[in-house]
Amino acid sequence: MNNIIWGILTAVVATVGLTGIMYRFWIAGLIHSLQQQLREAEKAKLEAENTIETRKKELLLEAKDEAYRLRIEAEKEHREKRAEIQRMERRLAQREEWLERRLDSLEKRDQELNQRAEKLKETSATQEKLVEQQRKELQRIAGLTNEEARQIILKEVEEKARHEASKIATEIEEEGRRDGERRARKIIVEAIQRCAVDQTSETTVSVVPLPNEEMKGRIIGREGRNIRTFETLTGVDLIIDDTPEAVVLSGFDPIRREIARIALTNLVVDGRIHPGRIEEMIAKATDEMDDQIIEAGEHALFETGVTGAASEIVRLLGKLKFRYSFGQNVLAHSMEVSQLCRMMASELDADVRIAKRAGLFHDLGKAVDMEVEGPHALITGEILRRHHEEPAVVLAAEAHHNDVEASSIEAALVIAADAISASRPGARRETLETYVKRLKQLEEIADSFEGVEKTFAVQAGREIRLIVKPDEVDDDGAAALARETARRIESEMQFPGQIKVTVIRETRAIEFAK
Repeated sequence: MNNIIWGILTAVVATVGLTGIMYRFWIAGLIHSLQQQLREAEKAKLEAENTIETRKKELLLEAKDEAYRLRIEAEKEHREKRAEIQRMERRLAQREEWLERRLDSLEKRDQELNQRAEKLKETSATQEKLVEQQRKELQRIAGLTNEEARQIILKEVEEKARHEASKIATEIEEEGRRDGERRARKIIVEAIQRCAVDQTSETTVSVVPLPNEEMKGRIIGREGRNIRTFETLTGVDLIIDDTPEAVVLSGFDPIRREIARIALTNLVVDGRIHPGRIEEMIAKATDEMDDQIIEAGEHALFETGVTGAASEIVRLLGKLKFRYSFGQNVLAHSMEVSQLCRMMASELDADVRIAKRAGLFHDLGKAVDMEVEGPHALITGEILRRHHEEPAVVLAAEAHHNDVEASSIEAALVIAADAISASRPGARRETLETYVKRLKQLEEIADSFEGVEKTFAVQAGREIRLIVKPDEVDDDGAAALARETARRIESEMQFPGQIKVTVIRETRAIEFAK
């Protein structure tokens, strides 16, 4: 029994000891776990603090960069504004200087007029004395009444006064004309100096490079079917000769030639050359050409500051990029004329908007002159009327070659700007020798007819005037002579546009009174 109790007590004591040991180990493990979590928390805290510090430094650097960028932009804007202010100050100084010169000129003219007025007063006083003397003398000698003497003297005085007034008016008019000519020359010279454009040369051929000589055979195709298809669809001659690794496109229509060049270049790059592919590439090139034309027209409007143009006018304007006149690009010429008109109109207080718009549109007729008969200036007028442009713009554009009367200052400015742009050295390729030769040929054709006394080629060869002998050529004969001269010119000469033939017949009756 004691042994049993002792065993039980021993077991209880062992169980209690084992439980205490296990509890101690549990407590120790719990403490270790808490310490581990505490260390991880400290580590996370340090990492967070490092991250926050790093982010603060990054934000500080970004803020410094942004501040530096803003400062640079502010300095740049400040410099630009300062440069603009300086330009405005220079312009104001120039305007002030011009106004001072103008004021000095007006003051001088006023002084001259005052001096002339004083002279007129002195002359009038002298004339009054002479009138009084003549009146007394006439009364003494002729026995005339006061009224009769007064009428005679007044008539003489009136004639002298008219003579003096006419002389003074002539002097003032001549002085004004000289001053106007000087100012006009100054305005034109300044406009030419401020406006400069690149000049290009006209060509009727385009060269397309090839990667190798084998490509020529592929372009020709079996029995020439590829080249025939290409020429038929584009309307351009494709010349394949001994030129190494190149073929030539020839044609007088620059737009068709450019479409052919784009299409052939794409075909060479693609490598698949057959009638179906040729047709596809030409269609794509046509679409691309349309985009280029629209882009060129919009660019011209933007550069010249012209707005509100109809879409068809924009398209015709873009077509002028591929049109040349004696080697001068017509679109570049039109833009230059617009800028010249704008500058001269601003100096003359004319309508700047009308002037620059008419200057830009004045050669639109050249975009369709291969399809429509008539002078390109009149064709331009019809196009602008059809698209509801202002009458002032239509008149100024239509009159730039004197096909209609230039009855506005804007029309006169377009005429002057067109002549300036075309006549500047290097602007056009035609030499003086060629120009003189064409005029001489015109006059020789006209002089070859019977009854022609003199001939004059005017308006740069756009018109030929024949002065006939009235006793040899009657009115019906003059009309027939004009028709025959026009037919001879058409058959014997090559010329752009049209040439106007004018026959002048004058009959004078002269007698002498003896």
